[in-house]
Amino acid sequence: MNRKILIADDEKNIRTGLQIALEDEGYTVLLAADGNEAWQIISTQHINLLITDLRMPGMSGQELLKRVSSTYPMMPVVILTGHGTIESAVEAMRNGAVDFITKPLNLDRLFLLVRRAFSNLDLYEQNTALKKELAELKRHSKYDKIIGKSEQMVRLMDTIKQIADASASVLITGDSGVGKELVADALHQLSSRVDGPFIKVSCASFAETLLEDELFGHEKGAFSGAVSARKGRFELAHGGTLFLDEIGELSQSTQVKLLRVLQERQFERLGSEKTITVDVRLVAATNKDLREEVTAGRFREDLYYRLNVIHLEVPPLKERKEDIPLLMAHFLEMYNERNNRKVEGFTTRARAAMLAYDWPGNIRELGNCVESAVVLSSKNMIDLDDLPAAVRVASSEERVVIPVGTSMEQAEKALILATVASYGGNKSKAAEVLGVARKTLYRKMQDYQLGQE
Repeated sequence: MNRKILIADDEKNIRTGLQIALEDEGYTVLLAADGNEAWQIISTQHINLLITDLRMPGMSGQELLKRVSSTYPMMPVVILTGHGTIESAVEAMRNGAVDFITKPLNLDRLFLLVRRAFSNLDLYEQNTALKKELAELKRHSKYDKIIGKSEQMVRLMDTIKQIADASASVLITGDSGVGKELVADALHQLSSRVDGPFIKVSCASFAETLLEDELFGHEKGAFSGAVSARKGRFELAHGGTLFLDEIGELSQSTQVKLLRVLQERQFERLGSEKTITVDVRLVAATNKDLREEVTAGRFREDLYYRLNVIHLEVPPLKERKEDIPLLMAHFLEMYNERNNRKVEGFTTRARAAMLAYDWPGNIRELGNCVESAVVLSSKNMIDLDDLPAAVRVASSEERVVIPVGTSMEQAEKALILATVASYGGNKSKAAEVLGVARKTLYRKMQDYQLGQE
């Protein structure tokens, strides 16, 4: 992207000298002799970065900075200052300048400040674009709680929409934390049963006898402590959807009773002979391989086929990494609001580490990671250091090992070679990462007789 820089300084030699140097680095440069001229240019053209002297006739650099910070808060401003006005430069940074540089100018340091300012601007623009993409995705989605643009998730959502209005049982499979409950909720919300109840039961949360009571209810006096009649989840779900999570944990006796309900839509409460008929759409989920459970004799084959009329497989996060940035933006928005925070996004290092990590806990683990980082981060961007150790370790950053006793020349040569190689021979990118001007890198490569283009 071609970036446009405005230089405001009343000394012509400084203006033109900086123009030549920055244009040689590939930037488009505009010039202003004072603050008034600079403000006029800023008001009429799209400027990406302002480099301004503090002391100028007419409108001063301080006044120009105040106007820019108020009207264009995302425009980075670098202050030029003499040694006698460093205190003023520090004050300018409190008023919104990103940094300052003293005269006479060190061009390498100036180029570093410019690249850093644009890197931060790029980062902000990337996070802003991601937020817009997320908002657009949610706006066009019929069910905005499931986040994803990968081929697998688009195909899954298309299937959910297609089968939502059917009455057939659905079996949702996938690793722990992939969002199986959200899929079940989507099936309910997109169906004609949406005005009916959506009842959820975790089959692993109850002992065998308690689960039967939970599902089918009981009559008064059915067992010790049954002081009054109680409806079970099947009755409560009448006219709606019943979601049985962790279905693979059902005992054999409960499997038999569930099979009857699926076959006949009828059951009796515990302690009752009265048959109750219900209209319920059953959705079940498991992270187990139920076919293996059938082979091992732990799960009834006839019940498996009754449950598995329609099968939905939710892919793990490591197989749809293109969805991770959208999920990061989604959780950032959610946990900012929930924790009264204003974190703006993720640094390049944090994003790279999160994309490199395989997320064995899937979306649940990713959400926990973002919430922790939002709460604990003291900066406006979540950085690599704000992430859990397991995620940090996954960062694909390469390291150069330099033994003790290596000369400075050899160490620098090794670092330059490794960095250029790491970025596929892109010397401009390598110079940016190393914090030196492109010309400086070329010169050092010539001095060290390293390969040239």
